[in-house]
Amino acid sequence: MCRRTVVYVLLSVALAASSCSAQRMARKVRDIRSRDVRASLDLPSDDRMPVMDSILSSPESDTIHVTLDGEQRVLMRALAVGDDGLVATNMLDAAYVTARFRNVAERHGKVDIRFDVRVPKDLIDSKWQLRMRPRMAMMGEDVALEPIFITGSGYRKAQLRGYQLYQRFLSSIITDTTKLIYMHQLEMFLKRNLPKVYALKHDYNYVSDDVIESYYGVTESEAVDHYSRLFLVWRNNRRRDKTPKMYEKYVKAPLVSDGIRLDTVYRSGGEFVYEYVQPVTVRRGLRKVDVTISGDIYEQDRKIYDIPKSEPLTFYISSFSTLLENKVVYKDAVVERRVDADMTYFVDFEKGRAEVKEGYMDNASEIARIKSTLSGLLASDVFALDSVSVSAYASPEGGEALNRSLSGRRSASVGEYFGRYMKHVRDSVLAEGFAMDSDGNVVRRTFPEIRFDSRVGGEDWDKFAAIIRGEDGLQISASQAALFEEAMKVPGLDDREAVIRRDREFYAYCVSDVYPRLRSVKFDFHLHRRGMVKDTVHTTVVDTVYQRGLEALRSRDYPLAVSLLRPYGDYNAALAFVADGKDRSALSVLGKLAKTPKVKYLLAVLYSRSGMTAEAVRMYVEACREDRAFVSRGNLDPEISALIKAYGLNRDPDEDYGDVPAAASATGSGKED
Repeated sequence: MCRRTVVYVLLSVALAASSCSAQRMARKVRDIRSRDVRASLDLPSDDRMPVMDSILSSPESDTIHVTLDGEQRVLMRALAVGDDGLVATNMLDAAYVTARFRNVAERHGKVDIRFDVRVPKDLIDSKWQLRMRPRMAMMGEDVALEPIFITGSGYRKAQLRGYQLYQRFLSSIITDTTKLIYMHQLEMFLKRNLPKVYALKHDYNYVSDDVIESYYGVTESEAVDHYSRLFLVWRNNRRRDKTPKMYEKYVKAPLVSDGIRLDTVYRSGGEFVYEYVQPVTVRRGLRKVDVTISGDIYEQDRKIYDIPKSEPLTFYISSFSTLLENKVVYKDAVVERRVDADMTYFVDFEKGRAEVKEGYMDNASEIARIKSTLSGLLASDVFALDSVSVSAYASPEGGEALNRSLSGRRSASVGEYFGRYMKHVRDSVLAEGFAMDSDGNVVRRTFPEIRFDSRVGGEDWDKFAAIIRGEDGLQISASQAALFEEAMKVPGLDDREAVIRRDREFYAYCVSDVYPRLRSVKFDFHLHRRGMVKDTVHTTVVDTVYQRGLEALRSRDYPLAVSLLRPYGDYNAALAFVADGKDRSALSVLGKLAKTPKVKYLLAVLYSRSGMTAEAVRMYVEACREDRAFVSRGNLDPEISALIKAYGLNRDPDEDYGDVPAAASATGSGKED
């Protein structure tokens, strides 16, 4: 057989194999599409529920001794019903029932959402890549989690082959420019015609074309162009320009490393299982999280199948904050009839002038703020505004006497400006006639005249010092800071500024950046409480610190809750300690409190954490007996759910003492206090 015939035969065999492979792949895709094959989400294997028929007996046991109602009881691990009554068992190769939800406990403001991604073997093929996209829905938001890539070995081989071909193409691009020039001929030309240029052959100092041309009438570029291998240059440039297209041609499925959770090469034909762990920061109001997964199947760069979205897996979030006691704490307080409040605003004035101009600099917005404050005080149901003191301040620029006079005139100008505004508001309110009080009675509106008193602020050196000392090392040098401290020791204000003027750069900075912040206007609002006759009243008021502590608990800011509630030493303080992991402090507080069901439940959690199993079971059982809400609550906290699973608690809903099963007569040891 001739060589050409052999080639034809081999080519025919290859094409036939390729055709058969394509047909097989098409049939497989049609099959999974017709059966609606999809991936699924499952709880991790250790969270699934065993089927009792498949549990095998074992003589091994794990028991604890518990005292309930004065009676000694023994609880065995994993109790099951056998031919001879209750026996302890181990689970070996049990069948499992898949649950669609799981309770997860928030600790320190976070939870770990754990689930298994299960991909059936029908969706896995050597030539495919599965791109699985899990999503998480919570509080109305749909969040895309990092995808999972399951790459067939054949698919990855084709990927790497594409990179090899692309690298081979890149290697064909000439990067050594000397190969694009007839170097020998160029050197001979230079040696014969431009010997001084040829002498620079081993001189690596840069010489411009202009210098060479000025000496010899021909530039280096012209000489190089003349002796370039033009066809080779053209072909090399063409290949360089084709680089993006060649990348697309060879690398049809680029390797992805960023933004994915996993990219694994899978060779087995069995089911693929991946345990996915997603940390979640728990926000206030978060009660549950739904997780779904969908995906695509790719054959190189071609998507051949959309994997439908799975059924959701739901995670219910539990938190210690739900166990807090809503209560209001009061404290003794002395309430003064008269109240003073102050606010600082920045009203800009033209240099040496005192008139208030709304259109000057940023006055429009600042004046609006002042008017809003005045209107809010007038509308207050708690306070009545009596008078306002206005103090205007000046910067040290200029003489002290002039600045004191100027600040006084500015104070008076501001007082007159807002006095006119308040008179306008008063006239508008009175013109409206009558209003209705809180009891539904029609009354005539009253509006007292507000007095504005002007005060001389002068130069604000205190604020000047605060700004400079706060910026030491940031905007000014150490020597400039020392110069300012020297100036502050000088008694006369004009002499102080003279010291600062010695450093021109520092003084320029003060004039441009600091002085404008000193030209402020301070308002002191003098108020009294409406309806209050006596100057002082002893009363009780709501303890706002305690309320802030409760709010921190609800918001799961446990360190803040601990800092605010620690001094109170009550149940909510203990709850904050438990939530923040400060077990010893929590035990100290709970030990002094009455043993309510909530207190007993928290003690059960703490005892479980410290390994005091018997005490933990006893406290939990008593809490359930007194408040059956803790029967279901126990499944939400891992410290308690571990006890429920280990000792078969809560199995009989008719038991009135917390659903602990009758104990078998067995011996064992548990940690007792």
